[in-house]
Amino acid sequence: MDKRKLITDLQSKGLKLLDLDTGRKGGAGPSDHQALTIDGTTVMIPVHTSTAVQSPYTVETDLGTSLQSNDRTIASIQFPTQPKFYSLKTAEGIPYKQIALLHSHNVLATTVLQTCIRYSNRNTACQFCAIEQSLAAEKTIAKKTPAQLAEVAEAAVRLDGVEQLVMTTGTPNTTDRGAAYLIECAKVVKAKVNLPIQAQCEPPNDFIWFGRMKEAGIDTLGMHIEVIEPEVRDRIMPGKAKVDLDYYFEAFTAAVNVFGWGQVSTYILAGLGDSQKTIIDTCDRLIKIGVYPFVVPFVPITGTPLASYQPPSSEFMYGIYSQVGSMLNEAGMSSQAIKAGCAKCGACSALSTFENINS
Repeated sequence: MDKRKLITDLQSKGLKLLDLDTGRKGGAGPSDHQALTIDGTTVMIPVHTSTAVQSPYTVETDLGTSLQSNDRTIASIQFPTQPKFYSLKTAEGIPYKQIALLHSHNVLATTVLQTCIRYSNRNTACQFCAIEQSLAAEKTIAKKTPAQLAEVAEAAVRLDGVEQLVMTTGTPNTTDRGAAYLIECAKVVKAKVNLPIQAQCEPPNDFIWFGRMKEAGIDTLGMHIEVIEPEVRDRIMPGKAKVDLDYYFEAFTAAVNVFGWGQVSTYILAGLGDSQKTIIDTCDRLIKIGVYPFVVPFVPITGTPLASYQPPSSEFMYGIYSQVGSMLNEAGMSSQAIKAGCAKCGACSALSTFENINS
């Protein structure tokens, strides 16, 4: 099978791991996933979802290297090794992996504030979000200090060759939407280790924060719209939907002026109700103002209201990737040109495999 089609299909249908207890459950970011490498491309594949249990794709034995479909080997795969920094603890006895995690094979990721003002109220919570699950399970801590993040980042670079840091945050009850704390963290990390950083938050009330973030050493910015159509926004993320999409685009324009063309990105979760046309048209609009549209297939997370929601079909995703990939190519925009962030990592989507391809 063509690699692009295989990755797209795996991310829609998931992977059944036989006699294998691995992957990550709950939390922010690519939860219920497992990283694996296919023909040199590392991707995050759902393994702990209800869909994955029914997947035609399987891997047998502990960290096996043969991907099978219907009892036939179709590809050779590799699993990343456990990072060395996971075995370390801070002086206070906090395991490093409760402060930051390895995503893909070379990305350090952390949620600096593991709580959100909307999470505890189902009338405001994003229905797909599991940000406080890992906190409840005591797999992380609520607030990572700048010193802790710098300590872990230095070790991850030195021991495991980590190449970038992604810092996201739950939304606090402040008008800066977490930008101020991300700035504090970035300053200390950059003083400790030279590591490209993406910060992720909602658009702040004052766009002056973008300049402050840049000055603090934050290289790229992610502001995630997730879903687009008004009815879908109201249904899927009723609290966040109060932040008007037009305001996001105002923020995108202001952020691009600070961080540069192609150094601002946004997450789009495909499969939650937005039409293919809406997603493609929005990506076109984003690319034209210098924002990289990181389109990913929605993956239902255990314990959330959408745990039983069916992810989008691979055909739906392939159609989006093909057209958005062409738009990116025409604009000369590339995930690899981004200094840091989810889009540069690219593991939660097949979109990057559609870049710079004449097909």
